[in-house]
Amino acid sequence: MPKLEMIHLNKTYTPKVIPVKDISIDVDEGEFLTLLGPSGCGKSTLLRLIAGLEPPTRGKIVMNGRDVSRVGPGKRNIAMVFQSYALYPHMTVYENIAAGLKLRKIPSEEIRRRVSDVAEKLGLTSLMDRKPGQMSGGQRQRVALGRALVRNPDVFLLDEPLSNLDALLREQVRADLKQLFEQQQAPVVYVTHDQTEAMTLSSKVAVLFDGCLQQLAPPHEIYNRPANQFVAGFVGSPQMNLLTLNCEGNNAILGDFRIPLPNLSPVPQQVVMGIRPEDVRLAEPEDRLTLQGRIFLVENLGMQNLISVRVKGSDLRIRALLPADLTWGGEDVTLSFSLQDIHWFDIQSGDRLESHSSPELERTRQSINFDTPSNGTATTQRYFTNT
Repeated sequence: MPKLEMIHLNKTYTPKVIPVKDISIDVDEGEFLTLLGPSGCGKSTLLRLIAGLEPPTRGKIVMNGRDVSRVGPGKRNIAMVFQSYALYPHMTVYENIAAGLKLRKIPSEEIRRRVSDVAEKLGLTSLMDRKPGQMSGGQRQRVALGRALVRNPDVFLLDEPLSNLDALLREQVRADLKQLFEQQQAPVVYVTHDQTEAMTLSSKVAVLFDGCLQQLAPPHEIYNRPANQFVAGFVGSPQMNLLTLNCEGNNAILGDFRIPLPNLSPVPQQVVMGIRPEDVRLAEPEDRLTLQGRIFLVENLGMQNLISVRVKGSDLRIRALLPADLTWGGEDVTLSFSLQDIHWFDIQSGDRLESHSSPELERTRQSINFDTPSNGTATTQRYFTNT
């Protein structure tokens, strides 16, 4: 039985303000669930519903088989870590961590044992006599985590706990969090808009937008098989190329080039093609099928350059991650990518279109086709194939 169940949860403030719309998610023992999405998508509201800080308008919240939908936060045995550290400035590290246990009338010896164990896990043993004003941001965040861990809760709730840290410290604390929660059995619900945190920390990710659950899956599936156009565009850095293309026959038209579609029935008039910049590469001499364009922007990312290319024969642009040891300017470039790396989406609903092998695709693996465009001008039409 899941340790935490959200069953058809809805939260309505006004008829026009509905931050949570019919969301159902199970979180099992030891799972790390991240609620991921842009600001205003409903992720923090959903966390507040789990915590009992707000009641759901409809639906149920079940913890360890017990319906807690109308139970106050003090009776839910949860531990919450907020975006702000929320430490008592006049208390020492020991007193901050122990404060919740004292309120629950835990015996002094048990408090000392628990605080000592948690402090050792978090590397706070030498800081127990310090006050928050004498510590760095990372140390204060560890104290806030220690205050949650020491309670041995049924569910951990974390609301963007790393957002106040600088980039280098965030990376360090993120690694500490991953190691720490791998040793915990209680389920974790973590809220963030940072996809790096979601991908590195989670056992599964719930992507939210406009109060609705867009996709619930492990991080690798979210990345490799996005359920719709929103997930595809939101997850991944740099952002996925999403191009609206016209269709002719069983092909999508990209400038002077034709790309075989998956086996669709009926074939739509337009389709959205997605390809990640890291899947676009420089064409090799042995590549029979290529795509040409002119570079108009180069962004240095350190180990790689993100180049933006205007596709030959169109106004469409495609971005590619290419080696930083090469010099790029405004020259023409020849690119290639595999059909297996393309994501197809319905232009109306945004839903993913599943790829299936088609006779057209099989033929293009064997030969290059030369077609005449609709304007009657003879030109080479190249097909992408698996490389």
